[in-house]
This record gives sequence, structure tokens and C-alpha cells, in this order.
Amino acid sequence: MKGGLKLAVDLAASLAAAALKAVVPLVAAPKPKAPRKERARAAAPEKPPLATRSMPAASDRAGLHRCEHGARHYRIFKPGMTTAAPPLLVMLHGCGQTPADFAKGTGMNALAKTFGLIVVYPAQPREAHPTRCWNWFQTEDIRRDAGEAAILASLTRDLVRKHGADPARVYVAGLSAGASMALALARAYPELFAAVGVHSGLPAGAARDQASALVAMQRGDPGLRRMLPMPTIVFHGSHDRVVNPRNGRLVVLRAREPYPTLRGTETAGQVPNGRAYRRTVYRLGSGRSLVEHWNVAGSGHAWSGGSSRGRFTDERPGRLARDDPLFPAPQPVGAEKGRPGPHHSRRAGRAVARPGQLNGSSRLSQPVVPGRCR
Repeated sequence: MKGGLKLAVDLAASLAAAALKAVVPLVAAPKPKAPRKERARAAAPEKPPLATRSMPAASDRAGLHRCEHGARHYRIFKPGMTTAAPPLLVMLHGCGQTPADFAKGTGMNALAKTFGLIVVYPAQPREAHPTRCWNWFQTEDIRRDAGEAAILASLTRDLVRKHGADPARVYVAGLSAGASMALALARAYPELFAAVGVHSGLPAGAARDQASALVAMQRGDPGLRRMLPMPTIVFHGSHDRVVNPRNGRLVVLRAREPYPTLRGTETAGQVPNGRAYRRTVYRLGSGRSLVEHWNVAGSGHAWSGGSSRGRFTDERPGRLARDDPLFPAPQPVGAEKGRPGPHHSRRAGRAVARPGQLNGSSRLSQPVVPGRCR
């Protein structure tokens, strides 16, 4: 005990002596004068340090794209990273949704900030469809160089150029009507998109008008044959009462057709405190996955694992892969126009065929200026 006390006293004395030396100037012998050149160099003012480049902040902005086929408002999220030529993801909302609502419900901006990709959310106005559905079932809107497909392709090319995105890593994905339009867009412009993501959608060409759209949603329809290969990932809830889950299987069937031979493997899993799922992956030999099908058990017509901040989301955790090889990203650093058509109701799992009276608007406030929709 006495030894410990002595040690503590000695330590305190040492600290006190050090503190006293720091505050009381000591008398020291005069230093010899430095040479004249060294004195001049010491007297010169120091150069200020070079300004360090600050990382650009993330941004979420609105825009308007116009061309000869029409115009669309959109929102664009940039992650604020300095990565050269980042990937670009086009996200197409479902019926009754807006870009802001879709972004909140999917949480895609948070993922974009983590993985460094640009996300674009085109808006479907009420003028094009009373419930803001993309017209995936209208032939004039899903063909190359025509209608909505031409507008969306032109918008994508324009944003890739303006924001320096990597043209080899441009992707399109959507929910419900947006998923169906994503497939149609990828089919019409295969040179523009590297992969397509489909959540609760129908094959491209599954309908030709309002009546056939309702039948395809309820029973399933194989749509049109895909002529060129494109990596595709499909998510569908097993209890979807709006778009029959059979459509998800048919999307996978069409996605597999252009590949000569694909080997499929199926696994089952359970997200902790979330839903069970079955995942089927198709590969060429032992290579990367080219087509994937995720069947989410018990989920309805809603974005799996989404946030309640947005409409048509299943907040109970599902398994939407953040770094799926179909969408590689950098590492961290419907109806006839003007008439009612099929769409999903506010409560997931209920199918309705009537115009929705939902809040918000995406009306075009500026005239269309002729341009080139390529």
C-alpha cells in the first residue's frame, strides 16, 4: 500500500513539473545567429496550403425532357461521388405512383448513395393515363421510335450524355405497369440497356388493349418472343391478386429463350423476421447468373422489402438483392389514353379496373418542343 502511494505521489510530481515547464519560460543561453540566407527564408511568409477538393453533395432534382414524341418530367438522384462514369438506373413507377413516392417506397436512393449509381425516375402524367399507368399494353407506345418507349429511350440517352454515366452500364427496372414497360423498353432498345429488372410485371407484348390487359393480368400471357439476350431478374409475390404470379414465370421463360443452353438451380431461404422465398438462377455453365426468378412467399402486389413511406410496398423484409450480378455496381467508397384502365388499388392484393383519384399531379406545364427522339 505504501509503495503504491509513493508511486502515485511520484507520478503526480512528474506531471506537475512537466506542466510548470510548459507555462514558465526557462532562461536559455543565447542561440547563435543563423546565416543571412536562412534568416531571409525564415522571414518569408509561408505559402497557404493547397485547397482540398470537397466531395460533391448528393442531389435530388427535377427535370423535364422534351422531344418530337412528347415530354416527360423526371427526378434524378446523383450520389455525390466522384466515381468516373457511374452506372445509371431508370426506375419506372407503377400505377397511382409518382417518382417521389416510388423513390421513398423502394429506398433506391439510399442504395444509390452506397453503391455510387445515378437513379432516374421518369413521371407518367395524368394526360397520358388517368392513374399514371405506363401504357405497356398500347402497341403505339411500346414500339421502337414510337410513343412512350421513344420518349424514355431519348430521356435515357440524354441523361447518360449530360451526367457522364457509363453507356455500358445502363439498366431499367420497374414495378407493375412500370415493370411491364421496362420489359417493352428493353425489347425495343436492346442496345441501350445492359439488364432489366421486373417486379410484379407482365411479358412484353402480353396485351394489345384494355380488355386483353385485364385478361393477361388475371390469367397470364406469354407475350412476344425476345429476339436478343439480356440479363433479367424477376421478383413476384406468391399471393399477388392483381398480376397473376404466372406472369413472372412467363417473363423468365421469355428471358431464357435467346440463350442456347442455361442451367437452372433452385434454392429456398428465409429472411430473418421476414418472408421466405424461392430463388431460381439460370447460368451458362458455371458462369454468372443471366436470368433469375425470386418468388416471395406470402407477398402480394407490392415492392418486396419496401418502406411504408411509399405506396404499394411490402414492408416485411423480402430479399431484393442489393449487389446482384445482373445489376453490377461500384463498391462503396393498363388502358386507352384518357380512359379508365386496369391498375392496382391502394391495398396490395386487390385488383380493380377503374380510374383512381389519388393525390398529387405530374401535369406538363410546358409545351412540347420538337426534338429528336432516337
